[in-house]
Amino acid sequence: MFDLVLQGPAMLSDGRHDACWIGVREGKIAAIGQGDAPDAAEVHIVTDGLILPGVVDGQTHACSYGGLPGIESTTRSAVAGGVTTLVDMPYDNPDPLNTKARLDEKITTINAVAYADMALYATVAPGQDNSEIAPLIEGGVVAFKISTFESNPTRFPRIQTPQILSIFETLAPTNIPLGVHNEDQEMVHAFMAAAKKAGQNGLVAHSESRPASAEMSATAQFLELGAAAHAHAHIVHLTTARGFQLVDNYAFDGYRATGELCVHYLWFDPEIDGEELGAKMKVNPPIRPGEIDALWEEILAGRVALISSDHSSWPIDNKLTPSIFDAGAGVPGMETLLPCFYTAAEQRGLDAAALTAEMLSERPARFFGLFPQKGAIRIGADADFAILKHQPQIWDSANAHDDLNWSPFDGRVFSVTVDRTYVRGQLAWDGENICSQPGSGTFVPRGNGHWFEDEETRHEHD
Repeated sequence: MFDLVLQGPAMLSDGRHDACWIGVREGKIAAIGQGDAPDAAEVHIVTDGLILPGVVDGQTHACSYGGLPGIESTTRSAVAGGVTTLVDMPYDNPDPLNTKARLDEKITTINAVAYADMALYATVAPGQDNSEIAPLIEGGVVAFKISTFESNPTRFPRIQTPQILSIFETLAPTNIPLGVHNEDQEMVHAFMAAAKKAGQNGLVAHSESRPASAEMSATAQFLELGAAAHAHAHIVHLTTARGFQLVDNYAFDGYRATGELCVHYLWFDPEIDGEELGAKMKVNPPIRPGEIDALWEEILAGRVALISSDHSSWPIDNKLTPSIFDAGAGVPGMETLLPCFYTAAEQRGLDAAALTAEMLSERPARFFGLFPQKGAIRIGADADFAILKHQPQIWDSANAHDDLNWSPFDGRVFSVTVDRTYVRGQLAWDGENICSQPGSGTFVPRGNGHWFEDEETRHEHD
């Protein structure tokens, strides 16, 4: 007898099945079949909806404002949005995750207060030697991240080029990626100073002050340093199709290079939405005008490794500044990632269910070494599910569960609603209420798989 059986249309690891059942025992997917559902302590039948693998959000900032306690509200919001695993960035307030001691502290907090499972990035501070890298990897971090632009000298510092190369050289024998916030600091500072001197303001001025050339020059240098060390270089947010094509050139030459896309780059345009939203849609690198169609082409061409929310836990007060240049960068995204991406794909006439399962679940799980435990509905995997119903909704962040209650997506129409979320077989969200408790989520260490090995295996099976 199973603990739980889900029955209905589902995106399994081998594609969509319109009439199947999934049996769960002790938090794992124990059996998958067709026809009548077997006995279980709980049976849930999905009629007007779809069972998806739980979303693996590959880029979140749960602790950027409220520190480690921010994990609770962020993961509560996650399960309300069908996100069952978060990959959290290391730029915690007040100190970044750059030592084994801080890793242990964050894991302790996750296991005490999280509603969803969490995997973790780590970082290296300016001037810090590399002695902590191995203990952090042994402790289970899935990746490292650094920045070429300084937003804060302690929490979000700039790492100089020689140190970047040194980190790459230390990581080269491993399967651990080094991610980067990719903007050229000198260029951005010069363009921002010119914009302020000219009295410019607003979202278009923000985008122009951090031009694609500043992003691309930092990207190119980072990719070349990774290639020199034969390490895995990952760009955590590319905003242009050319960026993904540049990454693909390095991959074609045999280097370990990947690029990631955040969902807001597929939805907003500063020339269309900037006047209405202002700083509410300010992110770095900026959203570029006229890029949405080209970015979708990059997804369909297979050059986008994964799609994430880049959820930032900034309160709205951080946005309410007279000048766009003083407003904080980043937007909430835990409860909008899944319906936003699904809706955007559906509006383009694409197979939204298949693309969502691939780009928001399987590919991020593979990338961060969490597959096959996470990322797909298959026997032996964790019983993580996001159940959608085909019920349109107008997003209202006043009803969000993130303690932030603001969003650039307010008033936008999504074609689907997250009806249920299960984390390791336990109901976490029933469509109206959070059903689980703090501490029901757990820390998830990196497994043995890695992106390039998985890609080679997948291509052999294509």
